[in-house]
Amino acid sequence: MRLASFQPDMAANLGALVRISACFGVPLDVIEPCGFPLSAKALRRAAMDYGQRAEVVRHDDWQQFAASCTGRLVLLTTKGAEPLERAAFRPGDILMTGRESAGVPEEVHAAADLRVAIPMAEGARSLNVAVSAGIALFEARRQLTTDHVGVASG
Repeated sequence: MRLASFQPDMAANLGALVRISACFGVPLDVIEPCGFPLSAKALRRAAMDYGQRAEVVRHDDWQQFAASCTGRLVLLTTKGAEPLERAAFRPGDILMTGRESAGVPEEVHAAADLRVAIPMAEGARSLNVAVSAGIALFEARRQLTTDHVGVASG
């Protein structure tokens, strides 16, 4: 299982995704270009002390990322065809979030093997991308394992 962030707009959200990646023990693919300068220093600052624990793989663009994919691409989208609670996850899935400002282009949407929506209250537009990734990753891991990692908070 992997997380992927398509052209993130906000450094703080990418930092949160790095933290989620580290805490769940899954690699994070960052598909550039980002909407902010992505230097190693900026990534460390955004990820706080979790950057050293996370496996972050940077891709120059969508084509480079797509060529490297070996698992099923699961897009988290407000235009999803499958509600999260009905989605069946697989061990090699790559859970992808879109840009905070624009989601993903049609080419990326069409390339997804599964499009998943997180149900929300009527009138709600969307969740933060990092929040969505955490929710979906938890559900995927819940489905795929009974060997849950210790519970921690803080």
